[in-house]
Amino acid sequence: MPKGLFARTLLIIVVPIAIMQAVLGFVFLERHYELVTRRLSEAVVRDVALLVDMLGTYPQEEDFDTFTRMARQDLDLSVAVLPLEPLPPPRPKPFFDILDRYLSEQIGKRIGRPFWIDTVGRSSFIEIRIRLDRNVLRVIARRNQAYASNSHIFIVWMLSTSLVLIVIALIFLRNQIRPVERLATAAESFGMGRPIDDFRPSGALEVRRAAQAFIEMRRRIERQMEQRTAMLAGVSHDLRTILTRFRLQLALFPDSDEVRALRHDVAEMNTMLADYLAFARGDGDEKAQVTDIALLFEELEAEAEILNAQVSSSFQGAPEVTLKPIAFKRCLTNLVSNAARHGSTVRIDGRHAEGWLTVTIEDDGPGIAEDERENVFRPFYRLDQARNQDAGGSGLGLAIARDIARAHGGDIVLDDSVDLGGLKVRVRIPV
Repeated sequence: MPKGLFARTLLIIVVPIAIMQAVLGFVFLERHYELVTRRLSEAVVRDVALLVDMLGTYPQEEDFDTFTRMARQDLDLSVAVLPLEPLPPPRPKPFFDILDRYLSEQIGKRIGRPFWIDTVGRSSFIEIRIRLDRNVLRVIARRNQAYASNSHIFIVWMLSTSLVLIVIALIFLRNQIRPVERLATAAESFGMGRPIDDFRPSGALEVRRAAQAFIEMRRRIERQMEQRTAMLAGVSHDLRTILTRFRLQLALFPDSDEVRALRHDVAEMNTMLADYLAFARGDGDEKAQVTDIALLFEELEAEAEILNAQVSSSFQGAPEVTLKPIAFKRCLTNLVSNAARHGSTVRIDGRHAEGWLTVTIEDDGPGIAEDERENVFRPFYRLDQARNQDAGGSGLGLAIARDIARAHGGDIVLDDSVDLGGLKVRVRIPV
């Protein structure tokens, strides 16, 4: 069965029409068509039987002129009386020609004399020869006198009207499917973080209800994200105020080991607070736009080199991709920084093909155990010997990266690096 709604609905329309045509065609051909052909064949054979009786009962002229004229004018038959001679050999019988069968049955039943018929040789006429006592009667009749020749008109009308109805159904069906496709496109765009301001409910009542439910769901999600961001922004502002007072008070104390330790703790708290707020905010209200990924790779190389890592990058395909540039750069920056922090060699590969953007980041670090690769994406999760555990880390780097990737409709997968021996991170998003 086809997977698409349009194809399935089309089958619902076409299959009943095809079945109906098959049934009507069978009934017409097997009942009406054969019945009409049988009646016409009987009428022709009765006329031929009449001519045979006239030849055997009434005296005729030597040239049979009156006989042939009456047959032509009154019975619309071309008649010739031939000298007595053997009948031609039987011609091959057509497999589906019911006319040959009906004529043979009626002639044998009504006339009872040796005969020969030809329903194939001349397509517009049929020829019948009857062997009499002293002559051979040859009768040529038009084919439509004994055969329902207008049956093709019924088939043509049936097929043509069905074709017109199917075309009209296709037009209306496409108009009914289009709102469903727009709804699916809008849901997909929303899942990828793209704007859908031009989306409006349309179509049938059920489709409008689904579209309106989607709009309300989108509004609730956006409102919830705004409320969460506003709340955390307020909390961040209050905590930053307290941290600022701490720094001012520490500045009044003379320099000592204890004061330096406290200053380090305050700086770490400030960094952690910024990470928490960034994770809660997500990609915010950033709009998707065309971004040069190759240029973004150059910026990632520079940031990784600051961490004293040897970085190389490559990109295949068109570098222009529509996405949220700031959020996506932040996603890759977290991954590249993490790789550079725990490895000395980092390789970045990108590929844009078949509607997908795939970015692979490999390093020669210690890697992550296979049973911990899903856990490291949990917010605030830190391993005892974690790759992402550093002095200023908060355990949110990978969580933020995956959150951004999934906001674009993609995902992040961890694996072992075959070439470098460390960790291999693959980011894949639809574009």
